[in-house]
Amino acid sequence: MQKIPRVLLLLESSRSSGRSLLRGIADYAHHHGPWAFYWEPHGLQESWPRIKTLDAQGAILRDVDQVAEVRARKLPAIVVEHSKSEIRGFINVVTDSATVSKLAADHLLQCGLQHFAYCGFPDKLWSRARGEHLQRYLAKRGHGVAFYKPPCGSSAPTWKQERHVMTKWLASLPTPVGVMACNDDRAEHVIEACKIAGLRVPDEVAVVGADNDDLVCELSDPPLSSVALNFERAGYESAHLLDQLMHGRRVRSDKIIVRATHLVARQSTDVLTIRDQHVVKALRFIRAHTAGNAPVTEVARAAGMSRRALEKRFREILGHTILDEIRRIRTDQIARMLVETNQPVAQIAERLNFPSLQHVARYFHKVKQMTPLAYRRLHGRK
Repeated sequence: MQKIPRVLLLLESSRSSGRSLLRGIADYAHHHGPWAFYWEPHGLQESWPRIKTLDAQGAILRDVDQVAEVRARKLPAIVVEHSKSEIRGFINVVTDSATVSKLAADHLLQCGLQHFAYCGFPDKLWSRARGEHLQRYLAKRGHGVAFYKPPCGSSAPTWKQERHVMTKWLASLPTPVGVMACNDDRAEHVIEACKIAGLRVPDEVAVVGADNDDLVCELSDPPLSSVALNFERAGYESAHLLDQLMHGRRVRSDKIIVRATHLVARQSTDVLTIRDQHVVKALRFIRAHTAGNAPVTEVARAAGMSRRALEKRFREILGHTILDEIRRIRTDQIARMLVETNQPVAQIAERLNFPSLQHVARYFHKVKQMTPLAYRRLHGRK
């Protein structure tokens, strides 16, 4: 009779990131199991006395203090980074902080912003990493970043303690300013502090978060723009590598990367701070017609200028052509559909009014340097 492995899952499920990891794990077990799970949805630290008595063959857990006991028991395990650095001797699940920050920075730059700030949790290593990557990326483009500093004298201040300090910090920034928050929860703090300070979002402060927790982002007022990360695929890969470990096989990789795939733009960054109103009209027209592939002549007509004059202003202000902007917007739309849906590429081509599958593939490859199917394999759900 086949022995069914028992796997401990000590992962927080109150946010979409944890739930997506669990979905990926469940998907792997469904196709390659069966597995029996012990899942503790909350109270990871408190539940350990009960959990450690179980006869488990493997574990996927957050980097809680009990990782040391897991090591002592020589239990095959995958550790999900949260508050600590990568833990040697385990396969670690880590987020792609560099790409998270790049996507956020590019989006804020495309809004025409010239001032930037970062709000994170200084005691979290992943949060500090995202801030450092943002600073380095924007420095190469000639911009500085203002960093939020929490109240002194408390390693983990409450939101009530922080609210006044964050409000003063936001009020001190030059506006309009683009603020990247380390995650969606922190972005919610920024938006609340903006309201207290009397700062309008997005007109004076454009805010972007990370993780793209749909519920948090849509409940935000205004709805929050956020960088999407593929936690579901990371969950699937975690389960796959744990399966190898439980069978005594050697695993060469010591890291699973949670890849940042795209940015979902919502109202919190719906601002164009470019002073040239003709260019603003052109950009808004392009964004409103991603499925129509509006010709450059139509864009110029919507902007109220000749094509030649508008091309000159695009190059002066944005550093690229009108056609480059159309391609970027449409390619981002293709990428989002490849990641967020299971629609065949041919169906995506039809929905976005491309004449053929081959045409959309060439169009996409020119910008992303890979085919749509390769992009989906790399960034898709699994």
